[in-house]
Amino acid sequence: MNKIQLLSILFFLFNNLLSAQEKDTLQNPFSEPRYHYFLKTIILFDEYLNTDNGSYNTTQLRVLLPIGNKAWNLRFDLPLISANTNSINKTAIGDIGMGLSYIPYLKNNNGIALRTRVYANTAADPNFGTGKWVVMPAVVYGKYFNLRKFLWLSTLEYQGSFAGHDERDNISVTLFENVLLYFFGKNWVAADAAFRYNAILDGFQNNAFIEFGRKITPTNLVYVHPSAGFGVNRTYNFGLEVGILILF
Repeated sequence: MNKIQLLSILFFLFNNLLSAQEKDTLQNPFSEPRYHYFLKTIILFDEYLNTDNGSYNTTQLRVLLPIGNKAWNLRFDLPLISANTNSINKTAIGDIGMGLSYIPYLKNNNGIALRTRVYANTAADPNFGTGKWVVMPAVVYGKYFNLRKFLWLSTLEYQGSFAGHDERDNISVTLFENVLLYFFGKNWVAADAAFRYNAILDGFQNNAFIEFGRKITPTNLVYVHPSAGFGVNRTYNFGLEVGILILF
């Protein structure tokens, strides 16, 4: 009888632990559909950028895969870049990226995620990539406000090159980015500002965007966001991105 009672107690505690973990997974800043760490996600987006030398158009496929107990997340990026500038007019593969995220701290209203991305020197044309292997460690903090109508995500990231063509410039960039999302019904709006300090140029390459999104089905979302670069060393003048997310 004592053994049966002990097994019952252990089962009850284990079941409650699993339920609590599942609840945390379903209700936290990293489970919003726009930035969902816990579901398999396919993101397909197209980004147009206007620069002083012409325009660039990037069609990118991104895949997010939760692994293990879903505190870990894999990310893959495959960009296809088209350029229409004074010197080139072609389409080719850009630098392919892979990332790994881990969530060490998570509550219903706030959480912290650690992320590392690596972009390989795979661009088919020197104009479509950095010519370097680049590693990007980052820490992300997320927090809800006002009964979960607002979500704030703050990211601090370093981007540094560690291999590649010697004739190409090294990369040493520190990024501080903040985005605030407001949810209403099936829709959301967001405002984002990213400050990038380029140590090689000793200058800032900043940008900002406003995003409008809508959940068209429980597992399909669409968004559009116009953006603009600002600062003397900005990498582009203005841009427009349109994307679709598929959660499964």
